[in-house]
Amino acid sequence: MILDSEHILFWMDAIRNSKDPQRTLESFWKGQIRSKEWLIQNLRSHIKKVITVDICGGWNGVLASMLFQSDIPCKEIRSIDIDSSCEETANTMNKLEHMVGKFQAITADMCELSYNADVVINTSCEHLTQDQYRQWLKHIPETTLLVLQSNNYQIDEHVRIAESLEHFEEQSGINVLWKGEIELPLYKRFMLIGNTKG
Repeated sequence: MILDSEHILFWMDAIRNSKDPQRTLESFWKGQIRSKEWLIQNLRSHIKKVITVDICGGWNGVLASMLFQSDIPCKEIRSIDIDSSCEETANTMNKLEHMVGKFQAITADMCELSYNADVVINTSCEHLTQDQYRQWLKHIPETTLLVLQSNNYQIDEHVRIAESLEHFEEQSGINVLWKGEIELPLYKRFMLIGNTKG
């Protein structure tokens, strides 16, 4: 995908102005960017109209910015993260869209929200216990297209990794329309696209 310089300049502003620039730069690790590119590439064929998107665990807003710059037609994106320090950074990362009301970062617990977007993305499944995940999934309408990512990277903050793609599918409890995995330097990333029907 092609990134434009105007968006990249706001990325630089977001990094410089964040409370912890080094932590913000972690959003741009190779594994992070490749996982987001892979998501966008595989989501494209499932999109037939202009969409609204909710990103759960949206962190610093990089995925939202990449979606806006992709050929996926996004009307609005809401980025949700429980860490309040992410909100200002994500809004700066997506400044062009934020200024015209197409992007909003909010600080909230994803498990406590209601969802009515066309597409809900959760790339932070490894950060949720199974009980938290089930609670979150209850809020997703059957008509919503779900995109889920997890990994097998065992670190303290990952409370529910998946050992394999099949294991992740079992954890998810969704109707799977597409599934895949990608080998990254430190771990495997797993992805499911589907819905809660049935």
